[in-house]
Amino acid sequence: MKNKIVQSTALFFVALLILSSCNSKKEETVTAAIEPKVETFSLEKEKLTTELRLPAELTGFQQVDLYAKVSSFVKLLKVDIGTKVKKGQLLIVLEAPEISSQLAAAESRLKSMEAIYTTSKSTYNRIYETSKVEGTISKNDLEMANGKKNSDYAQYQAAVAAHKEISIMRGYLEIRAPFDGVVAARNVNLGAFVGPTGKGSDLPLLTIQQQDKLRLAVSIPELYTGYLHNGDEMSFNVKSLPETFKATIQRMSGALDLKLRSERVEMDVHNTKGNLLPGMVAEVLLPLNAKDSTFVIPKSALVNSAEGTFVIKVVNHKAARVDVKRGREIDNKVEIFGDLNLKDKLVKIASEETKEGDIINE
Repeated sequence: MKNKIVQSTALFFVALLILSSCNSKKEETVTAAIEPKVETFSLEKEKLTTELRLPAELTGFQQVDLYAKVSSFVKLLKVDIGTKVKKGQLLIVLEAPEISSQLAAAESRLKSMEAIYTTSKSTYNRIYETSKVEGTISKNDLEMANGKKNSDYAQYQAAVAAHKEISIMRGYLEIRAPFDGVVAARNVNLGAFVGPTGKGSDLPLLTIQQQDKLRLAVSIPELYTGYLHNGDEMSFNVKSLPETFKATIQRMSGALDLKLRSERVEMDVHNTKGNLLPGMVAEVLLPLNAKDSTFVIPKSALVNSAEGTFVIKVVNHKAARVDVKRGREIDNKVEIFGDLNLKDKLVKIASEETKEGDIINE
């Protein structure tokens, strides 16, 4: 009987131990379910190097539309589309008979006024020399002779100016190349009426382009303007040619276009082979190299929500939201800017469901 009591007591303690062990395991399971482990990482800085592909346009380094200054007719046309011209080369000769008549009249008046002035000047000089002998010439006569000389001189200068004006107008009848280039467009024929007004002024007579040197213009979105500087080298290509070309940034507008919110950047392209043409559309590959290292995190650590863009920082095992601005992206990494420091612990897979002050079990 005594042995049976001992066995029963032993069985009772074994059962109690098993039950206690099961309860302990249940509590551990519940605790684990309540506080799951969260993967974190230490914040580090990196230098991101990315590339940006943008469409661009090639234009002549210099381009000018030539119009007629005076109403006239095309007398000679010395060039055509594709003609290579040199600076100062005669391109078009215009004819305006009325200008020739005006020039002849201006020359006649100039000679007449020159003769009158020469005579009055000579008369004054004789009277002045004679007046040196006291009592020979009155002071009034001397003053009248001087006034006549000055008046004739003024008339002579007016005739000179009128003749010069007509001569300049006649010079407009010869249209010359303002720089070395190629005739890209011709809109007139022999005998056509041209002028500053009317139908003759609708289109330019000729369009001249400098094609041995081209401009490559590209609009850089606001987000990337800080990564480009004068002297940066980039590459580009065009659809019609298989090769890749190089160019260097020479000019930046320094302001954003109000419509496109972008900055105009220009590069000079030396077109020595002549295979690139103004008007071609190019694809530019711009290297975006940051000067300084910046904070770079996995994309999964950045939360975009209606409340803003933020990361979750771990402070004393508690969650703290830190507002940030996102920068460039490359692969699965993103650049961020905010109130952060090196070695800060951030949640690697963040969610907007994590609230401020939540316990973070690392």
